[in-house]
Amino acid sequence: MQRMHPPIALTIAGSDSGGGAGIQADLKTFQTRGVHGLSVITAITSQNTHGVSAVHAVPLTHIRSQLAVLFDDFPIAAVKIGMLGSAAITRLVAHEMAARKPTWLVVDPVMIATSGARLLDEDALEALTEELIPLADLLTPNLPEAEALLGHPIKTATQFDAAGEALLMLGAGAVLLKGGHAKGNEVVDRYYDARGVLELRHPRLPLEGHGTGCTLASAIAAELACGRSPRSAVRRAVAYVHRALQRGYRPGGGAAHVLRH
Repeated sequence: MQRMHPPIALTIAGSDSGGGAGIQADLKTFQTRGVHGLSVITAITSQNTHGVSAVHAVPLTHIRSQLAVLFDDFPIAAVKIGMLGSAAITRLVAHEMAARKPTWLVVDPVMIATSGARLLDEDALEALTEELIPLADLLTPNLPEAEALLGHPIKTATQFDAAGEALLMLGAGAVLLKGGHAKGNEVVDRYYDARGVLELRHPRLPLEGHGTGCTLASAIAAELACGRSPRSAVRRAVAYVHRALQRGYRPGGGAAHVLRH
């Protein structure tokens, strides 16, 4: 008798040699959320708890090859996209997603690492906004990423909601605007879709997290792959990341805490 296998999710992202973010965090998240994880690596970083010291982009032919063999073999229920690095890679991935039409597509617009290292070339922003984001079922920017996408600062609650609506106008089905970079004793994330706004609040933890954005987008993709509705997937994923960060630890000499997935 054939056993039922878990749902399958794919992450398209960069590799974090320090194990706290990127592909490594995504696959750990998929495993703990009950899905089988596949990966397409777009870039290899030299990275530890102090920061990113080097980035090597994977050749386009190999990224295309990875995508081809995975989509040809696996029933992929959801795709999470993280670090792409360049305009060429962004266009390639957008073209493949348009052709493959995954059931769920979660785009985390990774641009700048916590350490300040730039993870997306400036000339890739146009490809991201015009070609990839319109394909997304959910876009998950933090405040600096949202500011880069919109071209203006976001400081007040009124600007926060205006930004959410403006990001929806880029074409994604829904937007989760993350509030971790804002000030205050609480972290307030806001989810925007055609039904309106869903606000998610939790206490701000007194530590420097690493890999939270990667983990959150992957957890949402995993929940979608398991059949959750987008709003339910977001609620469950935000709660999961908060718990994992509460139990976070410092594996290296830097201040960065990685999540206990």
